[in-house]
Amino acid sequence: MNARLPAPVLDSASALAQVSAQWDGDIVRQLSDYIAIPAKSPGFDSEWAQHGFIDTVARNAAAWIEAQKVEGLTLEIVRLPGRTPVLFFEVPATRAAVPGQTAQTVLMYGHLDKQPEFSGWRSDLGPWTPVYEDGKLYGRGGADDGYATYASIAAIQALKSQKVGHPRIVGLIETCEESGSYDLLPYVDALRSRLGDVGLVICLDSGAGNYDQLWLTTSLRGNATGTLKVEVLTEGIHSGDASGLVPSSFRIMRHVLDRLEDSATGRLLPASFHCEVPADRLAQAHATAAILGDELYKRFPWAHYDCEGASVFTLPTTTDPVEALLNRTWRPTLSVTGADGLPALKDAGNVLRPYTAFKLSLRLPPLVDAAQAVQELKKLLEDNAPYQAKVTFQGGGGANGWNAPTSTPWFDKALDSASQAFFGASCGTIGQGGTIPLMSMLSQGFPKAQMMVCGVLGPKSNAHGPNEFLHVPYAKKLTAAVAHVIAQMPA
Repeated sequence: MNARLPAPVLDSASALAQVSAQWDGDIVRQLSDYIAIPAKSPGFDSEWAQHGFIDTVARNAAAWIEAQKVEGLTLEIVRLPGRTPVLFFEVPATRAAVPGQTAQTVLMYGHLDKQPEFSGWRSDLGPWTPVYEDGKLYGRGGADDGYATYASIAAIQALKSQKVGHPRIVGLIETCEESGSYDLLPYVDALRSRLGDVGLVICLDSGAGNYDQLWLTTSLRGNATGTLKVEVLTEGIHSGDASGLVPSSFRIMRHVLDRLEDSATGRLLPASFHCEVPADRLAQAHATAAILGDELYKRFPWAHYDCEGASVFTLPTTTDPVEALLNRTWRPTLSVTGADGLPALKDAGNVLRPYTAFKLSLRLPPLVDAAQAVQELKKLLEDNAPYQAKVTFQGGGGANGWNAPTSTPWFDKALDSASQAFFGASCGTIGQGGTIPLMSMLSQGFPKAQMMVCGVLGPKSNAHGPNEFLHVPYAKKLTAAVAHVIAQMPA
């Protein structure tokens, strides 16, 4: 067997100083410009091509990357007909591979599309109004996930400036992630020969348990979405005339949803939507719960406050930290994220409405098949409708979750040493409740690759909601940590 070459040494203090200067001098400004552009994902902007915002942020990111003049870097905006564009960049290896072994590639991933505006922003903030305050850059998309492109390049520059040899690096930046990445797989197929033998994936689209250490995401939930519609009448009628005889579409909606969810506990009823938690993930949940404790549920913006402004917590589903972690990472949960057929309060007259429609978002455990779940939802919700109402479920798609592969010794050591070097604490592991469709795709395509799934979405960063922010001091350290891990990847 050929011996691995020793990993090169990256001077951590110099790397952090360099990336910090770049964040302060350029990246924050670039991200502020990015936040100001309403580049909503195509699932939220059907006319994205005509509006041109996605093309603008892609071109801006590409222009910035090219302006960095990273030695050897080549970049292309790849466009397939009818699909959102992707950025693809490549940096050749600067160190020799072990003789007789295939040289491996690092794949860096991010996305530039955004969630919609949402309501409830602080009066001096807004989704497209960047504000930099106390180390936090507020606005939609900076943390999820516009920063990843800029941080990835800054990490490569840190390696280059110290002349630390590195493996071949490619970058894949998409613009459809918030819509389920339905455009991504065709690009992966089209670029497969250019991706190479991927041995390490770096995805900066995830979260952090706190801002005090590096956090590795070890699992992601899947997602199944769709619109459930209950129709009773062809038009609205006087509620005094018809109520008591014509059933309320809202009551039928509640009845139908009771097939799916125990409304008293929130537990999803179909057994097929659950899976057994692997033993290693359960052990990690116990370790992480010991670190984060009650901050796992105290970090949310609960609505109930006492007269002095101190938070009086609405009772969460559980106050047990281990159960809290498992509930948000390994158990299915239903959310109603939108509604139709309901007039605004100011427009609500005494009318029995003809229909009620809910947008459903079902978070699925990492090992549950999303496409099958969508099919089961349709059958469960549509069969044998109460009162012979017209009940339809229009599936909006599904994305599988992800369970990380077993870590190799070099990867564990590199993560922990990076966390110690830049945070002064050991690397933590945590499952996330969100979905990154690419990770499941990459695990299937590159089953032996190590997956560095990290991110800046720590406590109160509130991705997708009001007052979303990017924690810049954490992002600086994460950028340097990425450079450290790449340097430690075996040749």
